[in-house]
Amino acid sequence: YLAMFGLVEEFILPYVIDHARPQLSGDDYRVRALLGFANEEAKHINLFKRFREEFEEGFGSKCDFIGPAEDVTRFVLSHSPLGVAITILHIEWMTLRHYIEGVKDNQNLDSQFGSLLKNHWLEESQHTKLDTLMVESLTQRATGSEIDKAFEDYVDIGMFLDNGINQQAEFNADSFIRATGRNLTASERGEMTKAMIKGMRWTYLGTGMTHPNFLTTVEAIKPEARKQIEAMAPAFC
Repeated sequence: YLAMFGLVEEFILPYVIDHARPQLSGDDYRVRALLGFANEEAKHINLFKRFREEFEEGFGSKCDFIGPAEDVTRFVLSHSPLGVAITILHIEWMTLRHYIEGVKDNQNLDSQFGSLLKNHWLEESQHTKLDTLMVESLTQRATGSEIDKAFEDYVDIGMFLDNGINQQAEFNADSFIRATGRNLTASERGEMTKAMIKGMRWTYLGTGMTHPNFLTTVEAIKPEARKQIEAMAPAFC
């Protein structure tokens, strides 16, 4: 879970820096807010990497993960700035939803894991506000065709992440076999990967696509886009 978040933070960090760079001679408060945003994302990447290292040391068996992060970052940032900003806003609201619905009152989680996610949630709560302002700023300067392209890019990035989810499910099945020494029949493996894909699609795609605050922003930009996303969402829920 944290490896997946680390992966997306890797492209959020350079995106925010690139967004801040042209504004360095502008509004000081805006620049400071964006640089603070970038600093916190860099901190999250480091925290997630350290947590993953601790996990791998204690688990005793290798768990493969999709990537490399550089390739994912290159693909995502090849899209329009507004399309990427909308994708990041999806991720930010998704993160907050996960904490409220799955972590906040869950007493069964590892205490260190729960503490990390709580502090991550506190900072991401501010990031949703900043990213909403970024989306609004980019939208104000965009033409109708650029807005259309942005939502096409959002869908393209989402399908790219969905392909990653499918690959990760296969990696997870391999990790399960290594960790347990159990051989799965083709039917058992198929059932396992199908369940994991469904769960990960909801976790990383469905929870963002259906978040009311995300949809409110989308509707303000282009009402038809909200309808399109709502029509797509059941496939990931």
